[in-house]
Amino acid sequence: MFDIGWDEMLLTAIVAIVVIGPKDLPLALRTAGRWIGKVRRVSGHFRTGVETMIREAELDEMEKKWREQNAAIMQASPPEEPDPLIAEHAPTDPAPSDPAPASAEAALTRPAEPDAEPSKA
Repeated sequence: MFDIGWDEMLLTAIVAIVVIGPKDLPLALRTAGRWIGKVRRVSGHFRTGVETMIREAELDEMEKKWREQNAAIMQASPPEEPDPLIAEHAPTDPAPSDPAPASAEAALTRPAEPDAEPSKA
């Protein structure tokens, strides 16, 4: 990014020591580090936001393309009519929830179901 050599860094350090002074130099470097950190965080958030917007735009374009292709396919092939023989043999009533016992012996051994309400005499 920046092309700074060792000789330029040494010159910058000497100027900083002379201008700021050795006593306040650590505080100045700490402050500069905080500002650089904030700039990096803000640029990271900005970059993430831009990448998200680009990704969403690409997804919208792909969805639009898929919808168009799907519509073209649906128009090209008419829907098939159901086969009357299959519809004739398809079960119409749902299976009973309490099936009958398979044998008479099973019917005799099945416990009796209690009445919903006891009769009052």
